[in-house]
Amino acid sequence: MTQYFTEDNSVEAVNTRIGPQADARLATIMASLVKHLHAFAKEVELTQAEWEVGIDFLTRTGQICSGERQEFILLSDTLGLSMLVDAINNRRPEGATENTVFGPFHVDGAPVRQMGDTISLDGKGEPCRYSGHVRNLDGKPIEGARIDVWCDNADGFYDVQQPGIQPKWNNRGVFVTGADGTYDFIGIKPVSYPIPDDGPVGKMLAALGRHPYRPAHMHYLVTAPGYQKLVTHTFVGGDPYLESDTVFGVKKSLVAPFVRTPDSDIAWQSTFDFVLVREG
Repeated sequence: MTQYFTEDNSVEAVNTRIGPQADARLATIMASLVKHLHAFAKEVELTQAEWEVGIDFLTRTGQICSGERQEFILLSDTLGLSMLVDAINNRRPEGATENTVFGPFHVDGAPVRQMGDTISLDGKGEPCRYSGHVRNLDGKPIEGARIDVWCDNADGFYDVQQPGIQPKWNNRGVFVTGADGTYDFIGIKPVSYPIPDDGPVGKMLAALGRHPYRPAHMHYLVTAPGYQKLVTHTFVGGDPYLESDTVFGVKKSLVAPFVRTPDSDIAWQSTFDFVLVREG
């Protein structure tokens, strides 16, 4: 029976058009998307003018995207969707280190460094020693874990944001654990910084009375044979943006101690242990 579109039956009118040849998972996702999208429009009684503003916003979001900038991921981040998808896909048992968002500034191929090496190449910032262990849930050290680290410099920029200004691989490196599972390297105490806010997403945040800042953090990508990949940060305790991270990436368990040291050369010490979960 033909089902003509009305306000009351809008969801059914659209979803009955999904053909039997459609991939089952795609059909499930799209049917749910239509249901919730139509429910949203009905709940707020979306006006034609508001719909046009929304279409223009999405158009401008796409137009600003490039090989170096992905505004739609930024939109997903600031709406909390990226963190929600990450949480759904990285449920871990108690005691395991929690995941958080990957971020847009990771670069493959960072140099493998020796334990104790420094990753700060521009001479800026307050030096900080990062150390700890990589263990499994039984507390046993994991040998051969690759710890890929990266952070902003003292001015709040990653090296890929300032080519020709920062040295290549500034504040980046890969460290491989030995039999005792320990890691140790010298970086800087990172600083908080704003996400790119000169585009549609930045204008959206301003219109909502939201700031664009992320609290200071060090990125980690930890991998080891036989274990689940861990993508996470450690956040600087006491940072003013911990409870208002614009991308919702902070988890209480990831707030790390940053302690002043008496060392005149290395002003800070941050100790954090990573606990990995076996695959399967």
